[in-house]
Amino acid sequence: MPNNNEQRANSKARGIFLLPNLLTTAGLFSGFFAIVASMNNNFESAAVAIFVAMVFDGLDGRVARLTNTESDFGAEYDSMADIVSFGMAPALVMYNWALADLGKLGWLAAFIFVAGGALRLARFNTNLGSADKRYFQGLAIPSAAAVVSGAVWVGSKYGVDASDVSYLAAILTICAGLLMVSNFRYHSFKDVDWRGRVSFVVILLVVLAFVIVATEPSLVLFSLFFLYALSGPITTYRSVKKLKLEHVIGDTDESEQDEEPHKQQKRSESKQKADSDKGSE
Repeated sequence: MPNNNEQRANSKARGIFLLPNLLTTAGLFSGFFAIVASMNNNFESAAVAIFVAMVFDGLDGRVARLTNTESDFGAEYDSMADIVSFGMAPALVMYNWALADLGKLGWLAAFIFVAGGALRLARFNTNLGSADKRYFQGLAIPSAAAVVSGAVWVGSKYGVDASDVSYLAAILTICAGLLMVSNFRYHSFKDVDWRGRVSFVVILLVVLAFVIVATEPSLVLFSLFFLYALSGPITTYRSVKKLKLEHVIGDTDESEQDEEPHKQQKRSESKQKADSDKGSE
């Protein structure tokens, strides 16, 4: 017969942590709301809802790590929520706004985006332990969603006739879907020390950034994520001696793809170690 301690341990293992999964559910709700809003021709609200889902998606994992409430269930639930909020929702919002009049091309463009997002999540989850933490392999699905939904937000806010940009919207949607399954390297910003001390000027720059975003949020956010999407091919081209097909798409050996940045990191680590040894003397 199991004792009370074992029963409590088994009960805890079967339980679900509330706080991080509550944030994940909020993100899932935002994505579902975006789909419903686009069906009712409320495209600006739909696009904003996807950006709200991005906020919740960024919080749930960090809250789980800070509160030590990480779990396999939470990781799986987060992936399921992501494919709805950042896969289905942006594709349907864009389809209802600009792609429906294109017929087969329109729904195929939307499907390419959804399939690319699903493949991107599957690859990320399987390579979680071996991938270079400094870079994402392919455009992350929230960033791709921001590009697509940001375009809808800008178009809706500034009164752009969707029929005039339908083919451009299809190209943008397809490219975003393909970038997610590419091998282009995108900076993850995980090597930034968020807990370190910074100068007062940095705080002023952060305040200025918030002010700039607040002036024209749709245009600024779309521009930022669009430039980030373009940074992947540029970063990849600069980090390899000779660009090959495996650097763009397909199976690749990540150790060969970023030779020069690895060398720079090793030189930096060696310099820091030497300075530390010199200081200890």
